Amino acid sequence: MVQRIDVTGADGFRLAAWEFREPPAEPRHPPVLLLHGLMGRALHWAGTARWLGEERRVVALDQRGHGHSERPPPGPGSRDSLGREAFVADAEAVIEGLGLAPAVVIGHSMGALTAWQLAARRPELVQAVVICDMRASALGEASQQEWEEWFRRWPLPFPTQDAARRWFGEDDPRVERPDPGRGAFFAEVMHRAPDGWRPVFSRHQMLTARETWVHDAHWEELAQVGCPTLVVRGLDGELGRAEAQEMVRVLPAGQYAEIPDAGHYLHYDQPAAWRAVLEPFLESVTADAR
Repeated sequence: MVQRIDVTGADGFRLAAWEFREPPAEPRHPPVLLLHGLMGRALHWAGTARWLGEERRVVALDQRGHGHSERPPPGPGSRDSLGREAFVADAEAVIEGLGLAPAVVIGHSMGALTAWQLAARRPELVQAVVICDMRASALGEASQQEWEEWFRRWPLPFPTQDAARRWFGEDDPRVERPDPGRGAFFAEVMHRAPDGWRPVFSRHQMLTARETWVHDAHWEELAQVGCPTLVVRGLDGELGRAEAQEMVRVLPAGQYAEIPDAGHYLHYDQPAAWRAVLEPFLESVTADAR
């Protein structure tokens, strides 16, 4: 069972939320909202959502500009419509509109930043947060320039979806060794266009969305998250151990976990290890709520 739920986000944006299994009649645990990262989509959470949904309601959101949700129109106002305030307000609207509060908010990368910003600003809506491989430090202008160059190197269009999977998992110069999880992640954000396979998002808009957070650090908001928060990193991911442990120290109720043999897309790389890390934390959240 896969059900699409249409939700109105901030500024009237049309958002697509998804349930990947029928919610239990009598949930034993708090609801969960799943937030993907930059360039991602709700579908990336399907495996996680299915086992999470055995005993709780689980909703995965296509964030604005991603998946099946509305894409901001081009123009001078696009920066505001792809800014941090908009993404956080959308998550807020989904939790309130679908009656999920207080929810456990699980975010990957950019989605994790949205999760902890929401928890800092609207604590009554969030029971717990899971931060999946997202840094609190500013990445800086050099990082943004690297992404611009990386986007220019994409050999679009791909002749097949499998060709996209191979390029992102093996042939991309940013890949040091074969990374099947990364390949699978990007293959699922490609769609068939008249001339081949292209991303479902605008690369220009992804740079715009990224620009609104890569130049700023987010430690202050992190320190304002009072609910239980799990910081998870892949050993080969983008969040280093020292920074992750400092994030846990800053958090009033922080916990730490790492997953071996996993990179940035750790829930794709090691789904069993990801589940083994997540389940005990979620059980403890439920126990604390009783």
